[in-house]
Amino acid sequence: MGAVKTKRMPRAVREQQMLDAAVQTFGQRGYMAASMDEIAELAGVSKPLVYLYLNSKDDLFTACIRREATALTEAVRGGVDPSLPADRQLWEGLGAFFTHTARNPDGWSVLHLQARTHGERFAAEVAAMREELVAFVTQLILAGAREAHHDPDLPEREVAGLAEALVGAAESLAAWANATPGVTARQAAATLMNFAWAGLGDLMAGSPWTPPEEPETQAG
Repeated sequence: MGAVKTKRMPRAVREQQMLDAAVQTFGQRGYMAASMDEIAELAGVSKPLVYLYLNSKDDLFTACIRREATALTEAVRGGVDPSLPADRQLWEGLGAFFTHTARNPDGWSVLHLQARTHGERFAAEVAAMREELVAFVTQLILAGAREAHHDPDLPEREVAGLAEALVGAAESLAAWANATPGVTARQAAATLMNFAWAGLGDLMAGSPWTPPEEPETQAG
């Protein structure tokens, strides 16, 4: 009997199949424990073919990070309707973020847990994604604040820190939600919205919280 021939598949499709298997393996087993043999078997291909397409374990992991980061940022951007009021835009953005991370727990594990702890090269890839999300949220909050204050020149620095804090909180909450049975993406988004909008709503209304004045120090 002759050898059984497998159906030829376009390179791009085969590569995505390998990345699917790699994301699942890295996400569930961790970068160090994951093996190329395991990934190849899950993808239904030979290990030499994985190396042929993606060069090395490091390059494969980098490709996974880039794919998952792109998918997440596109999901968040695509979930926001710029014609909506500021609070609705933020709500829709958070909803898109938590929906995507809930539907792709292995991808989120790769981004939030694995990539940040296995070398500067991988951490830098995630940092670039995070900077893009922070910049997007900054502009979202800034547009709402400028409109509310009737001040088109309101400095970006007034809200940049808020965006940084909001993205950090969303990252932590997504990890918690994925690890906590029964917590839905909508519930996670509502939790963060309730936490954040109390302060952001006051900012939009022109009544931000201000810290008390520091007492004057007396010269000794």
